[in-house]
Amino acid sequence: MNVSKLREKVRNIPDFPVKGIQFKDVTTLFKDSATLKELSDGLFKMYQNKGITKVVGIESRGFIMGPLLADRLHAGFVPIRKPGKLPAPTFEATYDKEYGTDTIQIHRDALDEQDVVLLHDDLLATGGTMVAAVDLIRKFNPRKIYVNFLIELEDLKGRKLFDPDIEIESIIKYNI
Repeated sequence: MNVSKLREKVRNIPDFPVKGIQFKDVTTLFKDSATLKELSDGLFKMYQNKGITKVVGIESRGFIMGPLLADRLHAGFVPIRKPGKLPAPTFEATYDKEYGTDTIQIHRDALDEQDVVLLHDDLLATGGTMVAAVDLIRKFNPRKIYVNFLIELEDLKGRKLFDPDIEIESIIKYNI
């Protein structure tokens, strides 16, 4: 995987969604088929021998690569969504993020103890969203949890919030 080429495709949006945030727009990684294929192939190679049974994607950008990766890994796909979007009974977690507070939910029947879970999202910044997602997944007591990001903002040290038993991978790393 050509990480330099992928890095060049990421668009920076200053002051979004609030002033002072330098937003890393990953949609530019998906709009050309060659880049999308390179990203998909690279993610597949990272996880093809891990025994993944479910890929869990976080709303909303985790819904783009998550299902593609699940299909390639012959795994199921499970969404984690904002409140009011999932129709069946849910577990939920509320957390702080860089510019506010948010809540996420997962269906209570989404996973089980036999699952090996790959939790995917677009960006690791301060880590609040993904830590809340890991907490939700732990309610199911899966065999293993892997965490993956397309981008990591290393200076924000979000990685430090995770227990050492969580294997974390990110593709593009920035020091801001």
